[in-house]
Amino acid sequence: MKFIVSSSTLLKQLQQISGVINSNTVLPILEDFLFLIDKNELTVVATDLETVMRVKLEVEAKENGRICIPAKILMDSLKNLPDQPLTFHIDLNSYAVEITSDNGKYKVMGENPENFPKEPAADDTTSFTMRSTALVTAINKTLFAVSNDDLRPAMTGVFFELGTESLTFVATDAHRLVKYVRTDAKCPQADTFIVPKKPLNLLKSALPDNDSEIKVSYSQNHFFVQHEGAQMICRLIDARFPDYKVVIPKDNPYRLTVVKSDFQNALKRVGVFANKSTNQVALNITGSELQLSAQDVDFSFEGNERMSCQYTGDDMQIAFNAKFLIEMLNAAEGDEVTIELATATKAGILKPSEKEENEDLLMLVMPLMLNN
Repeated sequence: MKFIVSSSTLLKQLQQISGVINSNTVLPILEDFLFLIDKNELTVVATDLETVMRVKLEVEAKENGRICIPAKILMDSLKNLPDQPLTFHIDLNSYAVEITSDNGKYKVMGENPENFPKEPAADDTTSFTMRSTALVTAINKTLFAVSNDDLRPAMTGVFFELGTESLTFVATDAHRLVKYVRTDAKCPQADTFIVPKKPLNLLKSALPDNDSEIKVSYSQNHFFVQHEGAQMICRLIDARFPDYKVVIPKDNPYRLTVVKSDFQNALKRVGVFANKSTNQVALNITGSELQLSAQDVDFSFEGNERMSCQYTGDDMQIAFNAKFLIEMLNAAEGDEVTIELATATKAGILKPSEKEENEDLLMLVMPLMLNN
């Protein structure tokens, strides 16, 4: 079997899917790409058994066939080749692969494609379409709040709450929660499922941040996303997501509005002096002045800063994890953010002051006990 392909096109497509491959896999075949030639189309597949990614590209080929090629050596060689046509000669009996470039010849041993895991079939799925940018934005605004605690599997992914009028994406690690709603996408029926962190991270890189259309499908156990020649399939998390609605306070009467960049930079500066295990920064709000303070008693570190703010409510002091606040501010669009507060022990709600079209973002953060 023989096919000819552009080195840069092949590298670009393989980079989209190579993130699926784990460096320490149980099965050696999982370190390979599966190459499938059908007429003049090459499909390349990568999997870690939980997630499958595939891409399609045009090649010159006279015959059809399949082969598994070790991913790392192929990627490393393509990265060092200038853009040029490459000819792949494959012996389908011995699985020997010979790659010929303008000036060189490279040999690598492939593997039997029959040993490559079969991907889940898209049976019994419900499908809908949405803009690629809507899903990319939803992932960017929620993924940072996903838990890394494997003892709580439901929290190690993003909760998709599909409705006939909107889509809601929720992530929480029990210390903070992000709820992001898109009103420009809808599903044929109401449904819920949890998508793991790794495939969403891969999708975020593989999908374009533009208005092109993607097809989203899901079955009882799997989630499918298709965009032009690329497709991702992943296993859903089989667990119950906590009832996030009961956590969101209904009445936080105090309003603190700050310039987002000023607040974020002040948190970064003061946070340097905070205790490294808690990252605690105390906010002391009096009238139109916000004072940030942090200390690490073990090392006698201390940092204080003042900044102006708009505030309606009783003077109060409340402490948060500075790292969490900084990540939440990154997810908020616009120049200003509003933090809705009630007491020093009740969750704060952070929202962008200006609402973007077709979207609604609410972020909740639990306070820390003040060190008095």
